[in-house]
Amino acid sequence: MSVEIRKIFTVVEEIRVEGGRPVNPPTRRAAAVAVIRNPYANQFVDDLSKLSDIGEELGDILPRRAVEALGIDGSAVESFGKAAVVGADGELEHAAAILHPKLGAPFRTILGKGAALIPSSKKRGGLGAPIDIPLGHKDAAKVRSHFDGMEVRVPDAPRDDEIVVAIAVTDSGRPHPRVGGLTKEEVKGEDGLV
Repeated sequence: MSVEIRKIFTVVEEIRVEGGRPVNPPTRRAAAVAVIRNPYANQFVDDLSKLSDIGEELGDILPRRAVEALGIDGSAVESFGKAAVVGADGELEHAAAILHPKLGAPFRTILGKGAALIPSSKKRGGLGAPIDIPLGHKDAAKVRSHFDGMEVRVPDAPRDDEIVVAIAVTDSGRPHPRVGGLTKEEVKGEDGLV
């Protein structure tokens, strides 16, 4: 393992009431978050492949934990997303190198599919910075009921030389969706759009 992990935590959010109405069954989201050392803190390097390899490792570790926390099979996941917050001594490109080239393949393997692009966000922040993980349907980007997000934070991270990497998965879309569009029952999952 090439990634230096200081801590990992997993959180499950269960929405039981939304808009004053019961959500039945409850909407559940899980996020798995890793706080890692940034091997390129305070230095500019052209080759960020080490960070891409770290992304591949985390793409296997974090989704497994999140799916397990929901207590469902990976194939039952409906939405997914990823995000990273880089400490002050890092660059946004460090987050991009973790999130984009290699993290998605193992993530999709755990879910058994995932034809859509994995929504992502990245930013620079300090201790306790909120991490907004965008969510979208795993097989069809045009399913509006699954346009969502999950916020998490780590009170003691990222330190200046760290990166916080987070993924989220759900067992459903937003509670009480009413904005129309493609429904999850209409998903073909062939091209990542419909």
